Amino acid sequence: MQRVPHILTMPEKQTTACIFASPHSGRDYPWSFIRDSALDEHAIRSSEDAFVDALFATAPGHGAPLLAATVPRAFVDLNRAPEELDPALIEGVRQRSHNPRIASGLGVIPRVVAGARSIRSGKITRVEAERRLDLYYHPYHAELTNLMEATRRDFGRAILFDCHSMPHEALAATAYAFDQRPEIVLGDRFGAACGQEILEAVEAIFRDAGLRVARNLPFAGAYITQTYGRPSAGFHAIQIEIDRALYLDEARIEPGPDFEAFRIVLDAVIGKLADLGRRRLRMAAE
Repeated sequence: MQRVPHILTMPEKQTTACIFASPHSGRDYPWSFIRDSALDEHAIRSSEDAFVDALFATAPGHGAPLLAATVPRAFVDLNRAPEELDPALIEGVRQRSHNPRIASGLGVIPRVVAGARSIRSGKITRVEAERRLDLYYHPYHAELTNLMEATRRDFGRAILFDCHSMPHEALAATAYAFDQRPEIVLGDRFGAACGQEILEAVEAIFRDAGLRVARNLPFAGAYITQTYGRPSAGFHAIQIEIDRALYLDEARIEPGPDFEAFRIVLDAVIGKLADLGRRRLRMAAE
């Protein structure tokens, strides 16, 4: 039975140029993938941006689409380029040039999960790798491309919020750069993926909600932000990284005791983010 590669939830009427997406919160693990893994069902989930789709589930109520992956990041990583194939994992793939993501096992078909733990022993076939891309990767990006283009057509611009979460200890290596450890990291590829005015407004919204915010360190945005953010063409993209300690029991990979309280805070943030993209719809005749 074919799995649904992603879920697109549209508002009754889209009233904002903003789009919310969660490419790493998928948790529909194929049984055969679990069977062949060297990890147990709990350990293999360590790479998930667990429950980020649930945190942003109210976006359609604010007039914005929500695109959420169902495929797990450990199975195929939607935030990598499709050509980032790992020769250490996939038969028949040649290493062309050094790519630090591939070298660390984090290509489009990951070799490891968090903590550099190998997902499996041995390789998969090139056919299997291409199958994953055809069934899950390409449909997600086709959907996102259509959303961005339709939104820019109707609103004159499109603003993508690429929503992620980060382990609480992810900032340990860069703690020297902050007076206080940030709870939110906004990535716009150092200005290349989003207009400055929009980024400043987004940062102010999170700060006004009482959250500590940093820009681009240590997460400046990956493939999705780089690919879909073209401000000069009316396409803006911002990666949002949320400290998992705000809402998640990381050890159990379950909603933490503060999940509901944080979700309420984030709902207000989502509403204000959606307001950034509001403008009168262009008439179809124009």
